[in-house]
Amino acid sequence: MNLKQRIEKLKINIPAIFLALGKKETPVLAKILAWMTVAYALSPIDLIPDFIPVLGYLDDLLILPILVTLTIKLIPKDVFAQCLEQSKNIWKEEKTSKWYFAIGIAFMWILIFMMILKLFFLKA
Repeated sequence: MNLKQRIEKLKINIPAIFLALGKKETPVLAKILAWMTVAYALSPIDLIPDFIPVLGYLDDLLILPILVTLTIKLIPKDVFAQCLEQSKNIWKEEKTSKWYFAIGIAFMWILIFMMILKLFFLKA
């Protein structure tokens, strides 16, 4: 499987993992790991920043697929198969216009910006 195919698979698996969070059949441990996986996938903050050559993208190429694989193994097969089928149709439909999903990420960036300002400019 080449890199492009793996990325396409992640585009389907991550929404499927998110959908599995809402299923009551999903075990608690799988839900915790699923939250971590989805949060890491959507987070603008990486373990290793992307501007560092090679290493910056290495964490995205290793950590995210490992989290996805572990999460999928903890979700019951029938539940994940159902969520996978639903997630395949997510991208075929019209793009969602639910702008309020970005509030959490925007809030995180505002907090980081405020902490940097306080650290460097508002020393009292």
